[in-house]
Amino acid sequence: MKLNIAVLAGDGIGPEIIDQAIKVVNAVCEKKGHEAIYTEALTGAAAIDAVGDPYPESTHKVCMDADAVLFGAIGHPKFDNDPNAKVRPEQGLLRMRKQLGLYANLRPVETFPSLLHKSPLRKDLVEGANFMCIRELTGGIYFGEKGRSEDGNMAFDNCVYTREEIERILKLGFEYAMKRNKKLTVVDKANVLETSRLWRQIAQEMAPNYPEVDTQYMFVDNAAMQIIQWPKNFDVMVTENMFGDILTDEASVITGSLGLLPSASIGLHTSVFEPIHGSYPQAAGKNIANPIATVLSAALMFEYAFDLKDEAEMIRKAVTASLEQSFVTEDIDKENAKKTSEVGDWLADYIRKNG
Repeated sequence: MKLNIAVLAGDGIGPEIIDQAIKVVNAVCEKKGHEAIYTEALTGAAAIDAVGDPYPESTHKVCMDADAVLFGAIGHPKFDNDPNAKVRPEQGLLRMRKQLGLYANLRPVETFPSLLHKSPLRKDLVEGANFMCIRELTGGIYFGEKGRSEDGNMAFDNCVYTREEIERILKLGFEYAMKRNKKLTVVDKANVLETSRLWRQIAQEMAPNYPEVDTQYMFVDNAAMQIIQWPKNFDVMVTENMFGDILTDEASVITGSLGLLPSASIGLHTSVFEPIHGSYPQAAGKNIANPIATVLSAALMFEYAFDLKDEAEMIRKAVTASLEQSFVTEDIDKENAKKTSEVGDWLADYIRKNG
């Protein structure tokens, strides 16, 4: 099978972690007889520096022509520290989501038995925790009208959702709940926000179509608390854009490292697979960043973009083995830390020997 993959390494540690994911993808393809064809393109701060646009049209074309997009990370301190910057790397990410129709971000949150001691929560709270966060990705306050008054003393960000946007993400949530343990938590702020009241109204209208699903409703502040107190109580969580952004970063911490969790952004055109962490510019070029989240994003790519579940499982088995043998980067084991490239080599070699 030919796999046409767009590669957007981006900024900071992006190129380093993407390189390791490609090593792993190549190892899987060698074992299973696939051919991976990679097309690289610029995005983020790197694209701004090169062409003045964080998501140029040439990059969009590469994404549209691909079967899947393997994405690293974007962001740079020179933009983060300049509130007056007119062009920012994150604008490219938002535009990519909009133009590719990436309406749903799937973030599995799963603990690893060999790393339970790394979690900031007690072992009995996190052992066995395994849930899916589904975040709406192209609506809400991130995409609403925004601006400042002429005197600069007033700013606004509008949060807007349509029935169509809410229905399609809730449909995905209910469908995933049916595939898992038939439990769905709809997170909103319906006691305050009108958009949240529309979310809850539509969820209540749709719930009877899925009578087997235990549908629960939870305010976002309560959800933030319960993720820490009882993470095993969640199975599938669905929520709007900003709430999902915050809650998924919070949930990622219970695994013990932000560098372990992948994500898939499901689109109307091409889907994008990326780690949930940022560009970590302080580590760029030092060969110390954890590549596992990006490698696991490649596993999601095999599963969701190409329907190659065995190939995805090969990658996950290799990652589990590396964690069990503590062949990991410094964020997990500082005393015996391995380099980013060494972890990538080890995972690829494991797949070639055991795949």
